[in-house]
Amino acid sequence: MGPSERQKKILRAIVEDYVRTAEPVSSKAISQLPELNYSSATIRNEMAALTDLGLLEQPHTSAGRVPSALGYRLYVNELMQDYRLSTDETKSLNQAMEMKMAQADKVISQIGKLVSQLTDLPAYAVRSHVQQLSVKRFDFIGAGTQSIILVVMLSSDEIKNKLIRLPLVITDHDLKLLGAVLNASLAGIPASGFTPELIDRITKNAGDAASLVPIVVDFVADLLQAQQHSEVFLTGQNRLLSQPEFHDIDKAQQMLTTLDEDIISNLPATIGGNGTQILVGPEDISKELRDTSVVMTQFDIGEGMKGMIGVVGPTRMDYAKVTARLSYFAEGLAKMFGTSELPPSETDKEDS
Repeated sequence: MGPSERQKKILRAIVEDYVRTAEPVSSKAISQLPELNYSSATIRNEMAALTDLGLLEQPHTSAGRVPSALGYRLYVNELMQDYRLSTDETKSLNQAMEMKMAQADKVISQIGKLVSQLTDLPAYAVRSHVQQLSVKRFDFIGAGTQSIILVVMLSSDEIKNKLIRLPLVITDHDLKLLGAVLNASLAGIPASGFTPELIDRITKNAGDAASLVPIVVDFVADLLQAQQHSEVFLTGQNRLLSQPEFHDIDKAQQMLTTLDEDIISNLPATIGGNGTQILVGPEDISKELRDTSVVMTQFDIGEGMKGMIGVVGPTRMDYAKVTARLSYFAEGLAKMFGTSELPPSETDKEDS
């Protein structure tokens, strides 16, 4: 049998008090809350019942109780109330997101840094192209008598380049011809479409610049395949040291040495799923993160590019506040790259 409504109210109060203080919660502290009009004896009995249900735990050195991983899960699923961002918070978030950058990977890594600063927790951003990328345009720039720079614009509007040492003298006319052939034959083609027949046809049409075709094709194929993989940006790992749970040097050192991009990339639903997802303690598939929780939110910025932003923190983190901020960021990212309109601040909502 699950907890009663009264027990759920007491559990919510304990979780929120523990989030605020990082200290085990006593029945006396809970009985003084105005919204819980129960006697101290009743609260003690209910806290004991919640412990028997596995929703609370009692540290050996304290008479108070702390939420268990199961207790946090019930809180997140049923008891957590929506957090309303303040006017100052929405203004800060909007101002940060107005710093538009030309390349999406820089925007996303910057967002990760900002999320870490605002939550005082390690944060990560993961992006992934869900559509096959291709080259939108090829260009060549002369860089001396024996070198050229290949410049490619991807279908994601990212710019990549490569310095090529020329095996022989190639004229500007030859380079223009090669560029025209590549733009006519390879533009808009994903790496999976680079067939031997296509490459052979390009080589035959490239004239005296034919020797450059294998170099260009290999670079572009490797580039497109690399861009298909998810990229993880992790920042703020040291912020865990400010949390009471990680004041223990050995515990903190173990966490800091294991929390890396590989751990994040293996989290369930890193790319995919809907809305905000919360992994509480032991629900994390990585044993290194069993003493932490992860809150993640999906974003979609168009052009086939999706990803996740999230934070890693103690199980005691303020889930409601973190969830609200991440959701706001995800919505802001989508609008930044779509309509270029950021979510309204709280004052805007009140005026409308």
